[in-house]
Amino acid sequence: MNLTLKVWRQKNDKSKGKFVTIQAKDIADDMSFLEMLDVVNEDLTRKGEDPIYFDHDCREGICGMCSLVINGRPHGPKYGITTCQLHMRSFHDGQTIVIEPWRAAAFPVLKDLAVDRTSFDRIQQAGGYVNVNTGGVPDANVIPIPKRIADEAFESATCIGCGACVAACKNASAMLFVSAKISQFALLPQGQTERYERAQAMIDQMDAEGFGSCTNTGACEAECPKGIKLSNIARMNREYFTAKFFREEDVHTHS
Repeated sequence: MNLTLKVWRQKNDKSKGKFVTIQAKDIADDMSFLEMLDVVNEDLTRKGEDPIYFDHDCREGICGMCSLVINGRPHGPKYGITTCQLHMRSFHDGQTIVIEPWRAAAFPVLKDLAVDRTSFDRIQQAGGYVNVNTGGVPDANVIPIPKRIADEAFESATCIGCGACVAACKNASAMLFVSAKISQFALLPQGQTERYERAQAMIDQMDAEGFGSCTNTGACEAECPKGIKLSNIARMNREYFTAKFFREEDVHTHS
């Protein structure tokens, strides 16, 4: 296939960016989207031009690094996959493909298609942990957990922190991400020690990072490559309001 790419090029977070038209030639339909960009970058390098800067790591749909908005949709036109799992057979010869980074004030552009998502790290550091007593490791069956609860906690924990929910939301809300991280601990007995502090601390940090409020449109769930459910947001709200009513803490004293 021969394709026309309209790629967002931006030197850094201080400079103005713009779309640049680049031709992608002789693209095989069994290539992944990132492999296609590799081929384009090899061609740009041979011409002495600056290659397109984009994030990637595992290329197996696990790490969440491949953050691209493709023709207006985070991770491209397919449901339930990341950009690295998107193959070029999803496009056709002669098609124009628009590629841009996540758009959110809390995700400043580092260069071209790569954004700074360390705001997610700071949210997790605020409360995404459990305290345990040191010493001997208890047997795995000491704390029995119902299968339904274990499965639901695991489903929440499958969030890879890619940020597609933020990119899909017109308010750039991170509530689906934060609620998934809160849920995976709130559901398990091991996460009860920090239960109230966790909800307050992570939501406070989310607000401090500049993410917007939930729009209730469901775009985040629709574009999430791991299918994280909106029900997590309802659980996060319950955790937060319960903490405010019954056990409000000054979470800033713990940081």
